[in-house]
Amino acid sequence: MIQYHGVGKRKRAVARVYLRPGQGEVVINRRPFEDYFPNEQLRSLACQPLVHTETMNKFDIHVTVRGGGISGQAGAMRHGVSRALVDYSPELRDTLKKSGFLTRDARKIERKKYGQKKARKRFQYSKR
Repeated sequence: MIQYHGVGKRKRAVARVYLRPGQGEVVINRRPFEDYFPNEQLRSLACQPLVHTETMNKFDIHVTVRGGGISGQAGAMRHGVSRALVDYSPELRDTLKKSGFLTRDARKIERKKYGQKKARKRFQYSKR
């Protein structure tokens, strides 16, 4: 069986993506695509690399995603699909790179610091 693999990350989410030649069926954690991402915006975000490279209905996509929230998981899936497409065809690398799909979004939650309420919020200052 031919399959292409890519791992994508976004915030705390990690997505393992497997592309197999097929009719465009997408399964995430053994659930249908529409059930897992009920929001149309998240569905379009996750499929951006396929639309951009015009390979939308060429592959069946099986994704295992863990960690983070639903938005981070959609971003991780986008990153993983992009990497799997490069595994499938290295010629697509330039197109995906120019669109920014291969770049790992390094923004994460900043840690809380001691002596403060949150990462940047301070305790209220009292002059008197």
